[in-house]
Amino acid sequence: MGKQMRAVSSDKSAASLMGINIDIVISTAFIVGAALAGAGGILYGTTYGMLAAPYLGIWPGMKAFIAAVLGGIGNIPGAVLGAYIMGISEAFATSVDSNLGFGIAFAILIVILLVRPSGLLGKFIPEKV
Repeated sequence: MGKQMRAVSSDKSAASLMGINIDIVISTAFIVGAALAGAGGILYGTTYGMLAAPYLGIWPGMKAFIAAVLGGIGNIPGAVLGAYIMGISEAFATSVDSNLGFGIAFAILIVILLVRPSGLLGKFIPEKV
């Protein structure tokens, strides 16, 4: 199934011509992603002991989104680089002040969006009108 997912992500029409059922591959990808997100949420909730809190995953989700934007949307090595930069900067900011770690993520997001809107490793693609 892994090779079929890579084929569909690369070119849907070519994968369909090769006999791959695209709908099943996309459905499987969503099921696996939802299962991993659920498992991660359960592990995160049991670690912090607040399974009934409605805003339990807002900070990890926000930080993951900022890391993806920092590296470049759709670029996996860029997202990894963005996550490393976020983690290191938050660790240093938290050592200065415990509340500064939350604000540094948004400061980095604003600076990156102003300086390089496509992310650190993202490529600028002009729109044709």
